[in-house]
Amino acid sequence: MALDAAALIAFEQDIAKEFEAGNIRAPIHLVGGNEQQLIDIFKEVRAEDWVLSTWRSHYHALLKGIPPAEVKRQIMAGRSMFISSVKHRFISSAIMGGMLPIACGLASKGARVWCFIGDMCASTGALHDAVRFANGYNLDVRFIVEDNGLSTNTPTVEAWGGGMASDKKVTLYKYKRTWPHSGIDKWVLF
Repeated sequence: MALDAAALIAFEQDIAKEFEAGNIRAPIHLVGGNEQQLIDIFKEVRAEDWVLSTWRSHYHALLKGIPPAEVKRQIMAGRSMFISSVKHRFISSAIMGGMLPIACGLASKGARVWCFIGDMCASTGALHDAVRFANGYNLDVRFIVEDNGLSTNTPTVEAWGGGMASDKKVTLYKYKRTWPHSGIDKWVLF
C-alpha cells in the first residue's frame, strides 16, 4: 500500500489529537514538512531492506510498510520514539546516533540498510566513523540526513559550526519542520 503525503499528514494530525486529549501518556515526536522527500526515498527501499530510524519515526515506519493501525498502537502504548517491527525490518531509537553502528552491523551480515539521522547527528563524529567503516568494508548501507537546520531547537550551524559528512553513502535533504521538537507545542496534562 503506497501512502501519499496527505495520508502521512493525516496520520500525524490524528496522533497530535490523541496526544492533546491525553490519550498518549508518553512523549511523542511528530514529523512533517518532509513528506515528498521521504516518499521519493522509500521508492528505492525494498521489503527485505532494513530501515533504522530516529525518534521521529512515524513516517519511516509507515513508508516501510508497517500497517498504520500497528504504528498507532505502538504510539498509543508510549513507543513513539521506539517503534519497531522485526517482521518489517524496522527499528527506531531515541539515542542520537545509536542506530549508526547497528546499521553497519546489519550491513556487515549482508543486509541492505537505510539509516536515517538528523542534521545534529550528521555533525558529530559518530556519522563520520560509521561512514568510514561502511566504506572500509564496502557495506550496503545508506545514511539519510534529514536536515531541518535544527539541533533540537538550536540552529545546527550555531551549535556545531556545520561540517556535516559528505560521502557517496550519505544523502542529505533539507526541509522545514511543521511540528515542534517534542509534543504539539501545547501543555498536555495526562
